[in-house]
Amino acid sequence: MAALHITKENFDSEVLNSDKPVLVDFWAAWCGPCQMLLPTIEELADEVKDAKICKVNVDEQPELAAQFNVMTIPTLVVIKDGNVISRSSGVASKQEILDRLNV
Repeated sequence: MAALHITKENFDSEVLNSDKPVLVDFWAAWCGPCQMLLPTIEELADEVKDAKICKVNVDEQPELAAQFNVMTIPTLVVIKDGNVISRSSGVASKQEILDRLNV
């Protein structure tokens, strides 16, 4: 399953109201480090069953980027029960991301 694309229209239902932890990858198509992280995010989307893996294109969803004070990309935010439990910027390894998800 590919990473779920999040917009301001589906953010509440898919992220804030999720019964699972949610990894949100804030990214942009022109961002080199974001493109480096893309295969890892897609692998996680295919492999992880105990969490949702989502992507927010900051160019298409500037309101969400502003809501989370995203100043650099990629930024990875883990949200559980509607609360941010982890946040990091830059490229991370698959294991680092799994550790943050605690799944």
